[in-house]
Parts: sequence; structure tokens; C-alpha cells
Amino acid sequence: MEQANVVLITQARTGSTRLPGKVLMEIDHEPLLIIHLNRIRKAHRVDKVIVATTDNTADKIIWDISEQNNFYCFAGSENDVLDRFYQSVKNERPTWVVRVTSDCPLIDPDLIDAVISCALVNDVDYCSTGIIENFPDGQDVEVFKFSALERAWKEASLLSEREHVTPYIRNSKNGFTCLDFPCSADYSKVRMTVDEQVDFKVIEQLILALGKDASWLDYTKYLLNSSISDLNAGIIRNEGYLTSLKKD
Repeated sequence: MEQANVVLITQARTGSTRLPGKVLMEIDHEPLLIIHLNRIRKAHRVDKVIVATTDNTADKIIWDISEQNNFYCFAGSENDVLDRFYQSVKNERPTWVVRVTSDCPLIDPDLIDAVISCALVNDVDYCSTGIIENFPDGQDVEVFKFSALERAWKEASLLSEREHVTPYIRNSKNGFTCLDFPCSADYSKVRMTVDEQVDFKVIEQLILALGKDASWLDYTKYLLNSSISDLNAGIIRNEGYLTSLKKD
């Protein structure tokens, strides 16, 4: 099998409605963004990482932090995130694109590699941990062909499709081949993403207990055997996407 050209894009901004500046919040003197990026850096199948931020003045700090830590950064549209993704990678024209989000600081690099391998072996347009949502919220990895991204960029028109990058590709009506990356059990009630202050407290406790380099499954088992997860148990998964659908 030929070595694929794989570019990972993580979206990052300071302007969160529920928790402004969340990716800059620090644990052990390190911003969540850097914890996130340093974990991504360990993914062996990723050839390049791009931090896709917005062209708002407030997000200049995302650019600065990324470059200071030797990550390439691109600034584009705040609301048309599909355009931001496409513009950030159109000159590279890689075979494969990986999408993660920076509010998932404990994203697992081995899981990223596994989803990439699954997409390549099966030669599908789209493969992710989220078609059937059995992985914990916060371990969301999407891998898709650049050709699928380019077609979505040209054709997608709904707000939800532009703001959340991949709904147009995932929609079975549009003819893309999609594959779920299976999870060994249903961990959908486990939450390790950061949308609210209580989410941050959960991540902080996880890192204090297990450090910054544990696997997603070790973090998951710790949460399942701890009362810490009660802090954010009531938060709705993918609330931002649901809000966009209502606006459609």
C-alpha cells in the first residue's frame, strides 16, 4: 500500500458561547490547546498538523501559541468552518484529511492512527468514531478523502453543513461511502470534552490522576469508576450541531 499523504486539521478559536477562551485554560501551567496538540503530535500516520483558527483579532493568540510550539496555523472564516478547512489544506491537496477539534484535549493519538488505517484499508470516502456514537464524547476522530472535502466545499449549502464541516459528507443522500470505526463497548455516556466549566474540572481531575499521556480507555475506565463524571453527566452531546440544525 502506498504511503498516503495525511493532513490533520484541528479547529480552534477563543470565541465559545458557553465557555469563552476554553482552549487557553491551563492545567499544570499548560493551555488545553497545547495538551491537545502534544497528544496529536504522537500520531504516527499524520504527516502534517494544521491548526485552523479564525481571522478574528481575538484569535491571534491561537496563531501565536501554535507557531511558538512549531505547529502550522491557518486563519479563516469563523462561521463557515467548511471553507476554513478547505482553504487551510487546498494547496497541500493531500489524499486524506483528519478532523479533530481542540476542545477535546485528551484525544488519543493511537485512536487517530487506527481510524486513519481503517479508512485507508477500506478505501472509503469517510470513516469516523462518531457514526455510531459509542466512543466517549471527546474522542471524535473523522478521516475523509480530500476529494470528499472539496466536493462538500463546492456543494454544501445548509448552515449546519458549513459550520460543522462533515454533515454533507455523512449524509447518505450525497453518495459518499461512509464507515463507522467500531468501539468495543458503549461508552457514549462518558464525557471528556470541554464545553462548560464543569467539563474543565473533569479534565483537570483526569490529568491530575492519570497524567497527560494516558490512553482514551484508561481515562474512560477511571471516569466509570469515579464520581467525577457526575459533574458533567447532564450535558447534551453535540449541542452545537443540534443548534445549527434548528437554524437550518
